[in-house]
Amino acid sequence: MSRFSVLQFNMQFGQIWDDAYPDHAPVDLEQTIDEIKRQNADIVLLQEVEHAEPGGKQIFPPPNYTRLKAALAEYDSYFSYPREDARELPFGIGLAIFSRSKLFDTTRLDLPSPPIEFNFNGEIKTPTDRLLIGAKTKIAGREVQLFNTHLLAFFMLKSSSSVYPEQREMVVSHLRQSKLPTLLGGDFNVSGHETLVDQFEEAGFSTAQISEITWRRMPLVLDHVFFNDKLRCVGQQVIPTLSSDHHLLRVELELKD
Repeated sequence: MSRFSVLQFNMQFGQIWDDAYPDHAPVDLEQTIDEIKRQNADIVLLQEVEHAEPGGKQIFPPPNYTRLKAALAEYDSYFSYPREDARELPFGIGLAIFSRSKLFDTTRLDLPSPPIEFNFNGEIKTPTDRLLIGAKTKIAGREVQLFNTHLLAFFMLKSSSSVYPEQREMVVSHLRQSKLPTLLGGDFNVSGHETLVDQFEEAGFSTAQISEITWRRMPLVLDHVFFNDKLRCVGQQVIPTLSSDHHLLRVELELKD
């Protein structure tokens, strides 16, 4: 069939949501896995798969991704950490693509962050680089290009990606190179999503939804599934969950003839 489902989810390394103490809520990866499996999507795009270790150390094999692979055994998958960096803060890192059909031609692209200074627990820091990953798969016998990203939250640093547009421009440039049916999911961390949507529409990509918030901490639409004109959106749903500080975004897409 030419119709398939995509699940976009910033899983916050399995840390569940607690209204009273969100920053100190426990990690329950099994709850995260149950939530993903319940959706039964054909393509799953995950951000913040792993919890950053002190000093930016990266564990191999990645523990959360390893558990996800075992639990989602019917999927093929690809994972990547961002570039290792001792400045990494103790939040979520790492991107994964899961697909019911085989993945091939996997790629990764580092997205440099500008040296914006900010205060974190009394220390002056600068942000680490972000990441775009990609893979191809076949749906109904046709090649489809998948991308997944997690951009820097400039609004949390009292700045804007409109002032520092390099990450977004690199992603758009990468999208323009694809001649296949192409989709991009991710946590774009853009508080004023209108400029983001306009930029991607100019490159030939539409977003599945902008009307419902996707983040619990602020009423913002941070999560998107963008797709080009070789695909058609036939349904979308923002699904509240307590498995993260982000909600699930499920999108039904269809290959055009």
